Amino acid sequence: SAAIQAATLYATQIPLQTMKAAAAAMPIAHAMVEEGNPNSVSDAGVGALCIRTAVYGAWMNVHINAGSLKDKEQANALKTEADTILEETLRAEAAVLALVKTKM
Repeated sequence: SAAIQAATLYATQIPLQTMKAAAAAMPIAHAMVEEGNPNSVSDAGVGALCIRTAVYGAWMNVHINAGSLKDKEQANALKTEADTILEETLRAEAAVLALVKTKM
């Protein structure tokens, strides 16, 4: 039981790390739209969509795996952190896409 819980915790922490890594790329997409080659504005928008997808997919994995943790306080903390990253990513994505629209 302890080994299964440890593996489940690990299986929850890895997608959380994925969320953080993917979300960290959103400012790059934003900078590409603002300062990059005007011909690559749409590419930066697609990049923002891909970042959102990576974050959202990992968010799903955090939630599904955290649901199997016996330590509900830890599970809730992991899910709350994932929720925050997702919300921030969605706001950042919306900003990037709005900027893309103004430059096309």
